[in-house]
Amino acid sequence: MTSPEVSPVTDAAPMSLADQAYERLRDRLVMLDIRPGEPINDNQLAAEIGVGRTPVREALKRLETDHLVVSYPRRGTFATAIDVTELGAISDIREQLMPFAARRAAVHAGGAMRDALRAKADEVRSLESPRGDRTAMMRTDMALHRLIYKAADNPHLEDVLIRYDNLATRIWCLVIDRLPDLAHHIVEHADLLDAVADGDTDRAERLTREHIAGFAREIRGVL
Repeated sequence: MTSPEVSPVTDAAPMSLADQAYERLRDRLVMLDIRPGEPINDNQLAAEIGVGRTPVREALKRLETDHLVVSYPRRGTFATAIDVTELGAISDIREQLMPFAARRAAVHAGGAMRDALRAKADEVRSLESPRGDRTAMMRTDMALHRLIYKAADNPHLEDVLIRYDNLATRIWCLVIDRLPDLAHHIVEHADLLDAVADGDTDRAERLTREHIAGFAREIRGVL
């Protein structure tokens, strides 16, 4: 299964070096490429990303606010540890805000975004193989959610949901190889994307709740 990357429709200006460093480091922390508790070497990261130390340090400050890294005086900066008992609290927030975001997106998405949502739904349905790189599938899952958050047209709501998605995904990545049907979880986004694109608020909200509940059952089954 080839898991597509999803780029939200946006006319945003090119990212600064600090923003680029932030997104690169955030992805590595969320997907556990940088392991929980691992020390952060800003010199090494700057060289790997291809930017200076200043953008990396700015990125690390933002990542500390996101609870993805933690800094200790005279000790340095580390990837935060993962406490699986926090998943319940994180899920409480996502279960309230994600259906609201889907409903809002169904109302507020512009024409170009609705076209992008339909195109992405078709792309997801066209995935032929039920198997594939599970890390890539998890990235696709996050990207599809972010497309809906972008469509909701509320930057503050989008920011909050992305932050909690990131924290939840770190926990999921601990058990990703034990999830029984991750591919189905990805493909079922197609109907949700269509509901948002069609402006069907009730269906978009209902499908989001069902999607969250189904995945939560699978996660609880392996934790």
